[in-house]
Amino acid sequence: MSQTRGEIEGVTVNASCCGYRLIKRLGDVSGVDFKVKMMQVDGKKIKMTIWDTAGQERFRTLTSSYYRGAQGIVLVYDVARRDTFENLDLWLQEVEVYSPAGGRDVVKLLVGNKIDKERVVSRREAEDWARSKGMLFVESSAKTKIGIQQVFNEVVQKILENPALLSNTAPRSRGRKLDGKAEKSGGGSGCC
Repeated sequence: MSQTRGEIEGVTVNASCCGYRLIKRLGDVSGVDFKVKMMQVDGKKIKMTIWDTAGQERFRTLTSSYYRGAQGIVLVYDVARRDTFENLDLWLQEVEVYSPAGGRDVVKLLVGNKIDKERVVSRREAEDWARSKGMLFVESSAKTKIGIQQVFNEVVQKILENPALLSNTAPRSRGRKLDGKAEKSGGGSGCC
């Protein structure tokens, strides 16, 4: 039986792209989906907690609490809608304002979603933008499941390559899980 290697907390997703098929939805936290995904990496269990704002403007006032303690941030745009790509600069500014060390101490991944549709944003344009911002880049389709696992793999691998990122979250205090059961203190780190 594998032991838990660690927890990756607070991967912030700004658009609903991938989660519903691969991530267990835990509940609605202030209108933002909070999900957990368990992964196996090098025979170890990794628990990712994901805050999904679905790119909605109304959540911008809540952002500081979602970025605090994040080790990875995934920005998602729709390849068939140029406006979602053009809004990436605004989202990246928020990353720089609210995340640890102005976004320098988090893994950042750009995801071009809906590649099953006719695109208006080329892969090359998005790759160039991501490279210029120091971000990883992946394309996906939530509909066909292409590239979805790669999104999570890329983020987890990069976080694990930098053990300092795993210490970015504060120690978890005794609290309540969303299932209502008391949580033991000590075992890991957390953002909630």
